[in-house]
Amino acid sequence: MTATGPGKAPDVVDVVALGESMVTFLPSRPGRLADVPSFDRAIGGAESNVACVLAAAGHTVRWVSRVGADGFGDHLIEAIGAYGVDVTAVERDPERPTGVYFRTAGDRATDAHEVAYYRAGSAASAMTVANVDLAAVRAGRVLHLSGITAALADGCADLMRELTVLRHGRPLVSFDVNHRPGLWRTPDGPQTTLQLARAADLVFVGEDEAREVWGLVGADAVRAAFPDPSVLVVKQGGLGATVYDRTGATFVPAPHVDVVAAVGAGDAFAAGFLSATLRGLPVRDRLRHGHLMAAAALTVPGDLAVPPARDHADRLVALDDPAWERLRLGPGWTAADERADEEVRTP
Repeated sequence: MTATGPGKAPDVVDVVALGESMVTFLPSRPGRLADVPSFDRAIGGAESNVACVLAAAGHTVRWVSRVGADGFGDHLIEAIGAYGVDVTAVERDPERPTGVYFRTAGDRATDAHEVAYYRAGSAASAMTVANVDLAAVRAGRVLHLSGITAALADGCADLMRELTVLRHGRPLVSFDVNHRPGLWRTPDGPQTTLQLARAADLVFVGEDEAREVWGLVGADAVRAAFPDPSVLVVKQGGLGATVYDRTGATFVPAPHVDVVAAVGAGDAFAAGFLSATLRGLPVRDRLRHGHLMAAAALTVPGDLAVPPARDHADRLVALDDPAWERLRLGPGWTAADERADEEVRTP
């Protein structure tokens, strides 16, 4: 798939995802970063995670970003492209490096979890309205963004404002709040993120995240603060998620999951919800597909997991409410076929 070419308009895809991806180093064993002797290389980045999951689920997807003209940039382009993602609009920066980060093996929700980012001055932080292929960014049914990008640099924040301006022909804008306080260089991060979210069509935000960033308590309070998006998804951790749209509020509980690592679950949830949205499925099913994609990520150690086959996921989504609430998913569940579906349920 070719995004651009001389005299040729970019191919239109299902989803375009714009944002920084980094090379991730996962520890070979549990323990403090100071004690871990070796690391395995992987890839990580909220928007590229969404792109990879959607491509693996059968959608046409483009990732737009900047990476360094270095080996890590080569690896990111090759690894993300291997998922079937169009990477032809990714620019190489000869002056700035590709971002990397290291993390411990524990759950990031624990006090012992450590993450060491080396992304300051990265190639992606130099994205601006002037050096990003805006035609390639806008050539999708859905444009997926996150608040992380706005925090990288002033030029990135201006780019996000430009992409969320309501204008004729704008794709449906999906925005995951993904507020990262440590990335913001100024105290206006919460306000900037709120403005960007209000300009989007579809917003994902964690209930705990909304409490920490804006002091909002409860899903209804989040909706009151985000009245503009036509669809608001409030993620409520292991309890489930609530969607607010023109029909009102719809809550769907999450299945029981034997968690291996919590990284990447929010990105996978967004991908599942977007996939079901592109397929025109009802709200309940969109939430259930989001939960299943999140469960796939939760049951592997890295950011990315092989999603369940579409027919397998559709069968689980079609369960009646009591069977859905009994569902329990553990490592390896995505490989289960129709004969093994009963094995991932609890009596």
